[in-house]
Amino acid sequence: MTSTPPRAVLVIRNPTAGRRRRRLVDAVVQHVRSSGWTVDVVDTGAVGDARRLAEACDAGRYGVIAVAGGDGTINEVVNGLARRCGTAPPLAIVPLGTANVLAHELGVDARAATIAQTIISGRAVLVQPGEASGPSESGGDPRCFSLMAGAGFDAKVVAGVSTSLKRRFGKAAYVWRSLIETRKYRPVRYAVEIDGTRYAAASVIVTRGRHYAGPYVVAPKALLSDPLLHVCLFERWGRLHTLRFGLALLLGRLAQAGGYRVVAGRDVRVSVLNDAGEARRQPVQIDGDDAMTLPVSFSLSSGAVRLLQPL
Repeated sequence: MTSTPPRAVLVIRNPTAGRRRRRLVDAVVQHVRSSGWTVDVVDTGAVGDARRLAEACDAGRYGVIAVAGGDGTINEVVNGLARRCGTAPPLAIVPLGTANVLAHELGVDARAATIAQTIISGRAVLVQPGEASGPSESGGDPRCFSLMAGAGFDAKVVAGVSTSLKRRFGKAAYVWRSLIETRKYRPVRYAVEIDGTRYAAASVIVTRGRHYAGPYVVAPKALLSDPLLHVCLFERWGRLHTLRFGLALLLGRLAQAGGYRVVAGRDVRVSVLNDAGEARRQPVQIDGDDAMTLPVSFSLSSGAVRLLQPL
């Protein structure tokens, strides 16, 4: 006999994410409580708090975990839940950050009533996150990504945007940094091995879903429920091609752009093929945070997370 999940939700909130949208969290909480649910809100105070709260969440007490924050906070929670191997409550998203890519992927909008209804009666989708790991000698633990990781141009843009700059200017900070990176551009080449087949690219995005940087589509055939990584290869070098790819992304035409292709696989390794004399580290962004340095291997996590989406 299956027991009924508790009518209670733990909201893990990043108080520094989307300060202008704090009213959204309050409205969601009010809607959920008005439906007879218990809601406990816990604020994070430092990096790692969201992950620890997700790892420790009592599934006997809470029927749902909700994360109110941006993609970085969501990433922490996903890392905490994936370690629990199916013992955790399902996860709902209250989008507060700059891009909110996972919210776009799940079809979650910014209306309090819709978010609350998703928490109460949303459809759970079982998802294996991606997982990134560096060389064993680096000593770092593998890190899950709910949606994407990247190396090349986008990773350098992310690495150049400080937390304070992102909080102050939002998406404009990334536009500004993109212009700087375009000006500094050098034709670095990356070796990308996908299930044993080798490719070369000027920039790489490894994704579990369709979307990138919010509503923009990079991998049209990707589905969170499919256990595959989709590797987006930008195969042409140069400033003009970088600008061309960026414009095609904004116009929804990236999939048709020459020199761009998406290859699906399960095991991916990205390393530097030629650094073009660029005397700086080659960063890897994970869900919008500067997280690792090449070379990095990508695979599917052995754990899984149940994500709630609107009916």
